[in-house]
Amino acid sequence: MTEGIKKRNEIAREYKWKLEDAYRDQESWEQDFKRVQDKLPEIVEFKGRLSESAGVLYNALKMLEELQRRSEKLYVYAKMRRDEDNAHTGYQTLYERIERLNVQVSGATAFVIPEITAIDQEEMEQFMQQEENLKNYRHFIEELWRQKSHILSPEEERVLAMSADLATAAQNIFTMFNNADIKFPQIKDENGQEVELTKGRYGRYMESSDRRVRQEAFTALYHSYGKFKNTLASTLASAVKRDIFYARVRQYPSALEAALDQDNIAVDVYNQLIATVHDKMDYMYRYMKLRKKILGVDQLHMYDIYTPLVSEYRVEIPYEEAREKVLAGLKPLGEEYLALLKNGIESGWIDVYENEGKTSGAYSWGTFDTHPYVLMNYDNKLDDVFTLAHELGHSLHSHYSNHNQPYIYSQYTIFLAEVASTVNESLLIDFLLKQSGNRQEKMYLINHYLEQFRGTVYRQTMFAEFEKIIHEMVEQGRGLTPEELCRIYRELNSLYFGPDVVIDPEIEVEWSRIPHFYSAFYVYKYATGFSAATAIKEKILTEGEPAVTRYLDFLKSGSSDYPLNLLHKAGVDLTSPQPVEKALDYFGYLLDEMEKLL
Repeated sequence: MTEGIKKRNEIAREYKWKLEDAYRDQESWEQDFKRVQDKLPEIVEFKGRLSESAGVLYNALKMLEELQRRSEKLYVYAKMRRDEDNAHTGYQTLYERIERLNVQVSGATAFVIPEITAIDQEEMEQFMQQEENLKNYRHFIEELWRQKSHILSPEEERVLAMSADLATAAQNIFTMFNNADIKFPQIKDENGQEVELTKGRYGRYMESSDRRVRQEAFTALYHSYGKFKNTLASTLASAVKRDIFYARVRQYPSALEAALDQDNIAVDVYNQLIATVHDKMDYMYRYMKLRKKILGVDQLHMYDIYTPLVSEYRVEIPYEEAREKVLAGLKPLGEEYLALLKNGIESGWIDVYENEGKTSGAYSWGTFDTHPYVLMNYDNKLDDVFTLAHELGHSLHSHYSNHNQPYIYSQYTIFLAEVASTVNESLLIDFLLKQSGNRQEKMYLINHYLEQFRGTVYRQTMFAEFEKIIHEMVEQGRGLTPEELCRIYRELNSLYFGPDVVIDPEIEVEWSRIPHFYSAFYVYKYATGFSAATAIKEKILTEGEPAVTRYLDFLKSGSSDYPLNLLHKAGVDLTSPQPVEKALDYFGYLLDEMEKLL
């Protein structure tokens, strides 16, 4: 008998997020949609007038903020509705409509930034003296001046804004293919029963103690993607060309520099991460050698690298138990944090289980005018418990930021996004290790922690290096054929996994299923964020309340300063290789602990 995936209406209400908290029904969404449409002519009336007076400038910024807040809420709601079921045509239509409207909003407001940068600094200072409310925009305006050389004329900015719909085409095509169209064959589980392979279940099968199941799932997944490698190579190449186009139009030397400049991050930080991880590759090779030894295999294959090393210790963790573990593990963050966390868990923030057509993976999202939301595909694995802690870290970061910053500074930068989530994971694993009552459990948890390091620092750095290589290739005029993409990916796997791992031919098409490659130069932030979080976690556990206070202040800061400055105030300096080095040295320490327990 084949085990199928539940339909959306078969999931109990208590395990679904409450999007009604954002819009009670579609009619209220439509009303907001119309409000945005009606406001567009009003914002256009400010065009060419921003330098007239402090009052005109402030009123224009105020109206811009209103438009952005409302259209952002419309967009997030429509996207989350579609994520519930990507095959639902009504949700597809809703999402497409707000995408088109957002293009109109961008086009109508494209004059604002160029006109602000055209006002000289002396005059702007006078405006701020004349209009007290303008002082709230100081960091925002200073940031515009910093990037002034990359801001185009109002007409050019309008044209670029109009191209936004085209710019998201590659990502949208991949999303629909990856979540609605691609199908995987059935495989036989540990009991020999036919089961449907899905992306949500793939992780479970890769952790199976039955090597046949792991190999069958691995082969089935990658053969399914491999059939479409020509199409997916073309889609990814289109996304890379988009990145390079926008970088060149804005007069950046490279797509990498354009991406990093949004956070005021020097390219040296990116390159330093890759170099530091290369310098510490011996830890990774040592881990793979240890894995091969513990599993007792003649050859360690790519389908062997996720299965727990303590095969006889298996644990099923129901969602309700996972919630309690997360709350207990995060006690060092204090009562206020825990109360907010518990309220979110019990108040419909979380969409828990996989259903037919639901977007895979997990994320935390929301807007300034809603509480945070968490999408999950919970499958009773230990990894899912950490995913819950991880996404709630994002959610609490958003909650603190939204409640302590004005809208303009409420959204923390992506560079900082992974810090709060990883602090939560690190605190949880430390708690579980301390609570561990036996050798097998301790080994299992250390193995899981090692996997977190491998997946977040080594793996994401490998992804970052892949992105850097393929963008540089196109910038040099070379093509991204499926063969080239597979070759690069195969060579990077060989470098990052070392001599004790067989690089199975199937793995060379893994690039074709990674959604983050459609958001250029994002993944390196997982590695830097993990390293920063490791440092912050240590300070919280050793210093107690003073470190917690600094950390909560960091969570409340939003984007009120540059990300490296905000991290520095929290006690972490990412311009130095030290945080990454120390994080990886801790990886080495965990290897020592694992070896002692053998």
